[in-house]
Amino acid sequence: MDWIWIRHGMTEGNREKRYIGGRTDEELCKAGRQALEEKRSGGFYPPADRVYVSPMKRCLETAEILYPEAEKRIVEGFRECDFGLFERKNAKELAFLPEYQSWLDSGGAAPFPKGESPEGFKRRCKEALLLLSRKEKMPEKTAFVVHGGIIMALFSQFDEAVGGFYDYYTDNGAGYACSPGLKDGRLVFRNCRKLF
Repeated sequence: MDWIWIRHGMTEGNREKRYIGGRTDEELCKAGRQALEEKRSGGFYPPADRVYVSPMKRCLETAEILYPEAEKRIVEGFRECDFGLFERKNAKELAFLPEYQSWLDSGGAAPFPKGESPEGFKRRCKEALLLLSRKEKMPEKTAFVVHGGIIMALFSQFDEAVGGFYDYYTDNGAGYACSPGLKDGRLVFRNCRKLF
């Protein structure tokens, strides 16, 4: 069994390189929709019978474009990170904000001012996946349509190869596949690989 993890399609905020997190419920932009439709038509996405999806519009729309026939189940814990003061701003707009410089100096390890901490976010994602894996019998063909941060948080915690958080960055509409398994009674991701 493979789990397919796909980052939602592009939004206007993504195009403008803004921090678009759990506070901003943006829709896909026209170019984002077109890119997803082209890739789907080109056979880039593996089939899925069920899709677990973030409750945010950009993920719900992506899931509907890529898997119109599949059953969709919303997972509240897969909401994107709360970027606090940085939400809807880009690096240029934040350049002179002291809180932004402090956060950069921490290497991205400090909590987002008035938002979530990276450790709290990773813990939330992990708990959501573990709860889901305990209560659901997932079909052979299972996909997850989520945010880039969710993919990075989960793969950096569950991949047997043990990469760092930013090692699992993926572009809009792209993602990873993995084979879920158990090691010493714990969930692990095996054979992790980029989809394209």
